[in-house]
Amino acid sequence: MKKMLALAALAASLSVPAVGGTYDDLISAAQRGATSDIAALLGRGASPDTTDMEGNTLLMLAARDGHAELVDYLIRQRVKLNARNATGDTALRLAAFRGHQKVVESLLAAGATVNNPGWTPLAYAAFAGHAEIVRLLIKAGADVNAASENGMTPLLAAARNAHLPVVELLLASRADPNRKLESGETALDLALKNQNTDIADRLRKAGGKSGRSVSIEVR
Repeated sequence: MKKMLALAALAASLSVPAVGGTYDDLISAAQRGATSDIAALLGRGASPDTTDMEGNTLLMLAARDGHAELVDYLIRQRVKLNARNATGDTALRLAAFRGHQKVVESLLAAGATVNNPGWTPLAYAAFAGHAEIVRLLIKAGADVNAASENGMTPLLAAARNAHLPVVELLLASRADPNRKLESGETALDLALKNQNTDIADRLRKAGGKSGRSVSIEVR
């Protein structure tokens, strides 16, 4: 009896389809972007907010892999736009990181949250160097100075990974060039550490400084 109750609880937590189809069919269809298969399964009682073992909803799986048609279909089914998986990612964050612009546009139009705790969609897009998505997110109200738990801002992420066009966009949107990681490093420090000299020059022009203290040894 206890085993049966435990299995029932697990099924409920994963939002396994109530009738028709199987859990594996639903997840597989989302990963493949098979909109017609998803529609058939939902028509037989499956939940549009079904999650995989890592907490990824069908929307997250579709957004992550750039299945724009399926994303649009799931949005019309009124799925949870801002659900978060086990690592805290949302559908918008995953799409922004992978560079799926059409998916990002659909999620923004549907009202997906652009500012959330931790790594924001803007920080993800900046880290990966997707300048047009960065532009879209800023236009949608993304906080250019939002920081993750260790202090990583979109500008710090772009400077670290040598994405000059993104750095330019962020600075033009009043990103603070002197925000620091918990280590004390600024965007200038990260640019220099990774030999991104063109970005370092641009940051200096914007008033960027090193956050490292300079020690003078007295002999």
